[in-house]
Amino acid sequence: MRPSQRQVDELRAVSLERGVVKYAEGSCFVKFGDTHVLVTASLEERLPPWLKGQGRGWITAEYGMLPRATNTRTRREASSGKQGGRTVEIQRLIGRSLRSVVDLQALGERQITIDCDVIQADGGTRTASITGAWVALSDCLSWMKARDMLKNGPVLRDHLAAVSCGVFKGTAVLDLDYAEDSEADTDGNFVMTGSGNIVEVQATAEKDPFSEEQLLTLLALARKGIGKLVDLQKMAVA
Repeated sequence: MRPSQRQVDELRAVSLERGVVKYAEGSCFVKFGDTHVLVTASLEERLPPWLKGQGRGWITAEYGMLPRATNTRTRREASSGKQGGRTVEIQRLIGRSLRSVVDLQALGERQITIDCDVIQADGGTRTASITGAWVALSDCLSWMKARDMLKNGPVLRDHLAAVSCGVFKGTAVLDLDYAEDSEADTDGNFVMTGSGNIVEVQATAEKDPFSEEQLLTLLALARKGIGKLVDLQKMAVA
């Protein structure tokens, strides 16, 4: 039995609350159980210098954890003068995942910055961030469309969500919380579109190496979980 008493293919309680930040063009407060992330999408009339003049936009992301998001206080990265490797890796993952489902040409020469601030962490902060970021981005694009700022055609080509899966005490399980993540034999993060295509897979053997069969089992669990998350996204933005 899992520490949370969930079934092996059961997500934590997930909620996606839109419009939680007054000034942002799009926002979402996402909860995966006790993991809570505030996500905002900000439209900016600027681009990285290397993109100027190419007639397309850009989606980028920043990620951070508040000092008491975890059991003990974590020093703010700003106070140390640089971002940690984990932070950089996660925000790059969020940005490239979102870009995979956006028509960047239709944005024009504009940038949308996604900010993911972890209020409380209990495992799966990057997957919660991606799932909530899609909702915030969708609202930002709707805001732009209402003001005739977008070129013709669908800008957001598909849904996008992410979930963790892992092998815990010899059993493949969906959506790991911290109690499982910290003791997992194998830990994986899966990013997929609403149509079921794979955007990114991160899977690591924390103890014994895992087999191809176990990887396919984790992928099947992820596909089922992401299907449920996409259904929640559809209800959230309806």
